[in-house]
Amino acid sequence: MANAARTAAGVIAEVGLVLYPGCQLAMVHGITDLFAIASHFSVDRGGGVLRVSHWAMDDQGCFARAFDTHPDAATLPAMLISPGRLTGPPDAQEAAPYARWLLDRHAQGVVLVSTCGGAFLLAETGLLAGRPATTHWLFADQFRDRFPDVRLDIDKMVIEDGDIITAGGLMAWTDLGMRIVDRLLGPTVMIETGKFLLIDASGREQRHYSSFAPRLTHGDEAVLKVQHWLQERAGRAVSVGDMAGKAGLEERTFLRRFKGATGMKPIEYVQNLRVGKARELLEFTKRSIDQIAWAVGYEDATAFRRIFHRIMGLSPGDYRNRFSSGAELPVAA
Repeated sequence: MANAARTAAGVIAEVGLVLYPGCQLAMVHGITDLFAIASHFSVDRGGGVLRVSHWAMDDQGCFARAFDTHPDAATLPAMLISPGRLTGPPDAQEAAPYARWLLDRHAQGVVLVSTCGGAFLLAETGLLAGRPATTHWLFADQFRDRFPDVRLDIDKMVIEDGDIITAGGLMAWTDLGMRIVDRLLGPTVMIETGKFLLIDASGREQRHYSSFAPRLTHGDEAVLKVQHWLQERAGRAVSVGDMAGKAGLEERTFLRRFKGATGMKPIEYVQNLRVGKARELLEFTKRSIDQIAWAVGYEDATAFRRIFHRIMGLSPGDYRNRFSSGAELPVAA
């Protein structure tokens, strides 16, 4: 940012955090510390600092700073971050006053940011319509139901889309903090901050951590019957014709109804089930990758490796290196 934008206090930009009942305080205080550390490294290099503020709503619905690292600085937030909370995202009624305030701030040029369920606050503004965004993978179905016009991508840990930035679940605030430091203080300060905090500055993907959580509340009993059947048959060969027969439907009808109920094609669904089982075997056994491929229904280990990488973003070997428990535990085949 240009030197002319700096204030007398050496503040390059103000980053505000939006507080609401039950929001994740570990994220609020953690990212506040992260920005303080980044500011320290920036000053060491002759740069400016980040002003960090916490904004809360009073009984009259007005927002004001409840915490401020630089109360004498004459700035307004360049970014406002909506954190998540452990009890789940706010409903439409709770989110409404925050969404109105965020929408007004956005109209004044503020970049809106979220982590975890905070994306629900941003989505209530209407600004995410037609745009890519992410949230905690556990909230994916709930988010899609409430905001079907948002291009949700829960595989991503952070999605930057100009004036909107969204991050995934819970500890994704560390990845978000690094992106913001890179954006406001530069890559050198970002790398130094990551080294100090033991954060991988190269970034991660949320799909490395998320579990396959199939939709089971869609109300289509024929499809649900097939889903339970597939869960029992994980690792066994099964065709679309077999699934349609189990559902008691003509194949074309089954394909249409399965996709409508689960959001996935049957073969994609089976692949996700198999990869989920393979992840368990990679984490908790010492079986070879070829043995695991066979155990989850793939006669061709090369095809298994290709599908695993496409779904998880890591090879089976890399996944094991990162997540293996190091112990041989009993796992049902």
